[in-house]
Amino acid sequence: MSRIALGLSYNGAQYHGWQYQQRGIATVQESLQAALSRVANHPVKVTCAGRTDSGVHASSQIVHFDSDSIRKLKAWVMGTNALLPDTISVNWAHEVSSNFDARHSATSRRYLYLIVNRQVRSALMPELITREHRPLDASLMNEAAQFLLGENDFTSFRASNCQSKTAMRNIQCIEVKRLGDLVMIDVAANAFLHHMVRNITGVLLDIGSGEQPPSWTKDLLDLKDRTKASVTAPPNGLYLIQVSYPEHHGLPVGVQLPHLFANLPID
Repeated sequence: MSRIALGLSYNGAQYHGWQYQQRGIATVQESLQAALSRVANHPVKVTCAGRTDSGVHASSQIVHFDSDSIRKLKAWVMGTNALLPDTISVNWAHEVSSNFDARHSATSRRYLYLIVNRQVRSALMPELITREHRPLDASLMNEAAQFLLGENDFTSFRASNCQSKTAMRNIQCIEVKRLGDLVMIDVAANAFLHHMVRNITGVLLDIGSGEQPPSWTKDLLDLKDRTKASVTAPPNGLYLIQVSYPEHHGLPVGVQLPHLFANLPID
């Protein structure tokens, strides 16, 4: 029995999130497992590094699965891609030890939230970037984001139906910057709560528009009350862009999405 890790990218616009729900409901996991099962010639179940919500994308999702079928790594990539829709792609395959777990072995996850900041909507990528019509001050947003660094109770930034036993999470780095009309929120943590990045984004949008001061993020951390924070930002601007593991697993570095978007036209 071999354990294989895969690096995936996907456009989540037409899927009801990552996690399998029931037959007939389109999810990334269902599509991937169906394709892998045909390549392996037996049922395959995959475990992912982080379950993404409906409409959320990934440039570097990591999964693992077990198989007793003997296949070249290239076959896991090319054969699976041949059976997948164009909106999901296997980027690489790597054989790992039996103690590797895509979820539990990960040391951090990194997300990117993309916002086109203009009053007129963009016609080119409405499913891939969120539009904010209010003028945003990215420097104020970045200042506000720094209050979130370190280990904190993120109750004010978790979904009401979040099932995690604890709201404690450790944000390792967070940066907000602007490239023309594009505002990017880049955040990495040991793990994230349900809707945590989208709720952080909602708060930063209200701060960037001048409706709240930068210190509001610290106030919300102290309040530990989701009802006092902003609305949840839409899913279409959110990307899982990196999952980090100890070096001994030898996994490839994922595609860094900021470089892909830096020169894209959004008019």
